[in-house]
Amino acid sequence: MTAPFPTPEYTATVSILMLMFDDVELLDFAGPYEVFTTANRMAARMRLEAGDTTPAAPVFELVTASVDGAPVRARAGLRLSSDHALAIAPATTWLLVPGGVVDQLLANPALLAELARRGQHAGCIASVCTGAFVLAAAGLLQHAPATTHWEDQADLAQRHPDLQVLDGPRWVEAGRCITSAGIAAGIDMALHLVARHAGSALAQRTARQMDTPWHQHP
Repeated sequence: MTAPFPTPEYTATVSILMLMFDDVELLDFAGPYEVFTTANRMAARMRLEAGDTTPAAPVFELVTASVDGAPVRARAGLRLSSDHALAIAPATTWLLVPGGVVDQLLANPALLAELARRGQHAGCIASVCTGAFVLAAAGLLQHAPATTHWEDQADLAQRHPDLQVLDGPRWVEAGRCITSAGIAAGIDMALHLVARHAGSALAQRTARQMDTPWHQHP
């Protein structure tokens, strides 16, 4: 019989703002979303298994926001509804920008300014895939190692020569900024964030529940 996992190692809920936009890469958004919400379910299960039946706050609180609060259409065509317009979304502890076709975001000064404002107060700023371009354009990712989808690494390095764009790691952590490689690498990055906030046991249990390998090292 498998030994029970220890209870999660967190003391406070982390709120995460996840940006949504037209032509977002679906798995860039849905992969981390699934990781964080599955981690919440597994944390509750682990507490019960340890005999703790007292109510507890979730490990992660997910908040979604689109540019104007309207539904968006993902790159694969699926329509997604957001919780808020970005400008009036509640303040959160972390900020996560997925990738996809980001040209319209890069051409939207008001959006970049709002991300910059929110990023100033975020304890963690993360991107998946081409979301790194958005963080860099907003001034949140500068003079640091970073990564993105292998197909876009040369472009990111050309546009932002102050970045050390790395080829190979699934994710790159630079202070409070963390960037991931393409698409499915966002799942690895999100599991790493689960481990960083609430312990490796919860990340391992989450990965097992999702039936996905957990790459503990980038």
